[in-house]
Amino acid sequence: MNPYIQYMYSYPHKTAYRPLKGVFLKDYAHLLSGGGHGLYLHIPFCQAKCGYCNLFSVTGQGEEEMGRYLDAVERQGRQYGSILSDYDSCFSEVSVGGGTPLLLSEGQLERMLGILETYFSCSEDRTLLIETAPNQTCRKKLQILKQFGVTRVSMGVQSFREQELIALGRQHHARQAREALALLKEFDFPCVNVDFIYGILEQTVQSLLSSLKEALCFEPDEIFLYPLYLKHGAWLTRKKEEQKMPDPAFVYGQYREASAFLRDAGYRQDSMRRFVKRKSTVNGQNGSELQRGEERRFSECGFGTSLALGCGGRSYLGNLHFCTPYAVTGPECLRQLKQFEEMEDYSQITHGVLLSQEEMKRRYVIRHLFIRPGLALRQYQAHFGTDARKDFRLLWDWTKEGYVRMAGTEKEEYLALTEKGLGLSDYLGPMLISGQIYGKMKEWEDIYDGKDDIIQG
Repeated sequence: MNPYIQYMYSYPHKTAYRPLKGVFLKDYAHLLSGGGHGLYLHIPFCQAKCGYCNLFSVTGQGEEEMGRYLDAVERQGRQYGSILSDYDSCFSEVSVGGGTPLLLSEGQLERMLGILETYFSCSEDRTLLIETAPNQTCRKKLQILKQFGVTRVSMGVQSFREQELIALGRQHHARQAREALALLKEFDFPCVNVDFIYGILEQTVQSLLSSLKEALCFEPDEIFLYPLYLKHGAWLTRKKEEQKMPDPAFVYGQYREASAFLRDAGYRQDSMRRFVKRKSTVNGQNGSELQRGEERRFSECGFGTSLALGCGGRSYLGNLHFCTPYAVTGPECLRQLKQFEEMEDYSQITHGVLLSQEEMKRRYVIRHLFIRPGLALRQYQAHFGTDARKDFRLLWDWTKEGYVRMAGTEKEEYLALTEKGLGLSDYLGPMLISGQIYGKMKEWEDIYDGKDDIIQG
């Protein structure tokens, strides 16, 4: 059994999206009425394309090119803001991802954050999350983040071993990661997250644990552990054919050792990937307190509404999910980027998917079962009028096999992954993909298999 089939961070995957006609944001804007919504801005620029990266990102772009992109984002923000003005939309979680957002110049970084403030209303206690990388983490840019009230900074470290960084195609040295983490600690952001990867060529259990031990010296609030995936568009897929990659059973052993280490070090495991430092409180924006010490509370996320800005960002409005067409490699992403910058009407939605009730059920199960405390059975019943265990017989099978257990109280029962099930999330999750969605994903793979620009760096 291969524990690593697919990371189900959302459903359905972008490769299942197709062209749409006659769909406009104004017809769905009412779903963004009032508060509690998410806002995401995608900054697609990177210093270099990492060997494993299958995300929308471009390299080799200078300040002029990045400025042109921000011009387009501002036009989009102005159009979206105008449409939402009748609905008193208020966003409680704002995220800026990439790419590497801090690759922008200091002036562009201020402009980017200013665009969000100018065209969108946020709650007083909103969270503001941003991603960075060691090479782009400097004092002046962190001062800007502090000035705009950033509450969470996430940085991809991946490893503190030089040979492993080289194997991944990372552009930073371990020394730079240490310096960046020390600087982040000095600025005392409410939450600092660091990412690490396991399953790297020639990485051992000992070298993985050594990196995690070093990370703990910086007292990060959250640590994410990602298994190494080599998918379409990542240039390390060529290395996969040339070199013997770690056996999945060995990689799973790395996960078990690393997750046990972090739990013993005082981190609460919320999912296969996410580990949260146990502590009573941390200071939030405006002196508020963010609770970190308790077990993760149930958070309704199956029907969350989120609006995305930029090229490559994904929006969720009810059963409508949309984004620019899925792209990975440099040539593909640059084509999409050019089209985005030349677009005049951003309110017309031309690429995405409209989910049926059946697909919404699958999304709801996936979004809740694979993060603790799990799938709330009464919540599912309230939304769909049916029993999740009858809709998905797999849940019974997984209970018998020791992957799933009943948890919670009589008042609120959950189906929760066991420790065994949690570690096999990327094996179990894909089983919940419907035949129709799987067919569309397979169709995308068949179309792009063998295309020259897919294997270019």
